[in-house]
Amino acid sequence: MLRTHTCGDLNKAHISKATTLCGWVQTRRDHGGIIFIDLRDRYGITQIVFNPDSKFFKEADKLRREDCIQISGKIVPRKEGMINKAMKTGEIEVVADLLQVLNKSEVPPIEVDDRITASDELRLKYRYLDLRRPIMQQRLALRHTAAQAAREYLNSQGFLEIETPLLIKSTPEGARDYVVPSRINSGKFYALPQSPQLYKQILMVSGFDRYYQLARCLRDEDLRADRQPEFTQIDLEMSFVEQQDVLDIVEGAVKHIVKKTLGTEIKNRFRVMSYEEAMSKYGTDKPDLRFGLELTDVTDIAKKSDFSIFKEAEMVKCLPVPQDMSRGDIDKLIEWVKEQGGKGLAWARVKGNELESSIVKYFSSDVQKKLIERSKAKSGILFFSADTKKNANAILSKLREKLGHDLKLIKENAFEFVWIVDFPLFEWNEEEGKWDPAHHMFTMPKKEHLALLEKHPEKVYASLYDLVLNGTEIGSGSIRVHDPEIQERIMKIVGFPKEVAEERFGFLLEAFKYGAPPHGGFAVGFDRLVALLQGTHDIREFIAFPKNKDAASPMDGSPSTLAEKDLAVLKLKVEHKK
Repeated sequence: MLRTHTCGDLNKAHISKATTLCGWVQTRRDHGGIIFIDLRDRYGITQIVFNPDSKFFKEADKLRREDCIQISGKIVPRKEGMINKAMKTGEIEVVADLLQVLNKSEVPPIEVDDRITASDELRLKYRYLDLRRPIMQQRLALRHTAAQAAREYLNSQGFLEIETPLLIKSTPEGARDYVVPSRINSGKFYALPQSPQLYKQILMVSGFDRYYQLARCLRDEDLRADRQPEFTQIDLEMSFVEQQDVLDIVEGAVKHIVKKTLGTEIKNRFRVMSYEEAMSKYGTDKPDLRFGLELTDVTDIAKKSDFSIFKEAEMVKCLPVPQDMSRGDIDKLIEWVKEQGGKGLAWARVKGNELESSIVKYFSSDVQKKLIERSKAKSGILFFSADTKKNANAILSKLREKLGHDLKLIKENAFEFVWIVDFPLFEWNEEEGKWDPAHHMFTMPKKEHLALLEKHPEKVYASLYDLVLNGTEIGSGSIRVHDPEIQERIMKIVGFPKEVAEERFGFLLEAFKYGAPPHGGFAVGFDRLVALLQGTHDIREFIAFPKNKDAASPMDGSPSTLAEKDLAVLKLKVEHKK
């Protein structure tokens, strides 16, 4: 080894001993003819001293930021008044008697300093420098700890870690596939997996009753802070289980990860809420439970008013806010709602058993009283959205989230997990005039709803479950269809007739013919979970080499063009748009 210790090892117990350290120059300071170097590696910083009588003094004077060096010397206590208790090595320094410059650095284009953050594009272009920052090294170390904790827990529960292929058959799973041309099979393409869904189900058919992997998934979709074209799932599947068995395993794994990474023990069971309850109370299936502000359906009451907008709407929903607000603040919220795609926002101030607002003239005293009773409002403001059921929920859900932040109602440093269960199996696609799977088509309908499949798809609910943390979905799963007949019925409803289903999913349907066991599983968005545990939605902070918003890497220049000769080998031709 080129070093005997790391830059985070040394303390007063090592005083008078010799050491050799390697790392990067964080800072160089000249104090009265004595040169001080802060030497950094991923473990910490150690202060190095070069005295004027050192034969390496002149060379030390030429050191600059990010030079990679090796030093040897004696560990001594820092002088009185120079101790830095904020540093692990703050009680000692190393008086150098040897210096070797392992590699000089040009002037860095970005600062390797947690106090100075470059633009996102520069950070991605010079990611190798950005990753030298202590905060980034801590984040990736935390990700490592979380990954090991997941493996540790699942191994203890009898799961086997099994890898599934990255070059697979293209199967529709919601997003667009990334595809890879096959040189050997001309004109044919592999897809990169959006998830290991079909393969983990086949592993259940194969008799591996408890499978997991930290699976790489790739989806060609529009990006945002919590979405990347390539990401990692803690993917698991279990045979001979019911829904609660899967929930128990996932909850145990997540709690173990939190304990190992943050030292926080979550003792309470995660809350469980049906999809219908979540939509009714919060307008979303991803509710943030760190604060209150529940929505109330007042459609039946509102239609008894003389307010035409309320009378004509499919749904009128109310958000009671137990704080008074100025008219100026209310007007700003109305404009904000319009920016979010809402038609507008009605409001009324609660004054005892009456309401105050320009719309109150349309409400009888009985309607006013019933609105206040239904909303359980004692004071503050009632906000109303009158629209389709879908839009009314969506707008008030966004407004609730905004007010939670604006009014500082959210509990700091809280982790509120909730299981959302009993989802509809299908959702209506207005644009295409057809039924789509609400999650995916391999989900088992509830037994009592099997008879409704063809005649009333809208009434069919499934053994589907999502795990939500602080208003963000961190994972999803279901009890799977293991009966090929039921699977074919579902595929037909969502637009995959038997011949198309055979072409796309024939290998799965064929496997189900040979004694497929009942099974179910789950996938935790690993990057998203780790980010949320650190209080951010930006998963790029916990991925070593993420892509930018255009799904490109400024560092290595991907995606890039292929040379004509390489295209010719693949029998491909690129047509450039004018």
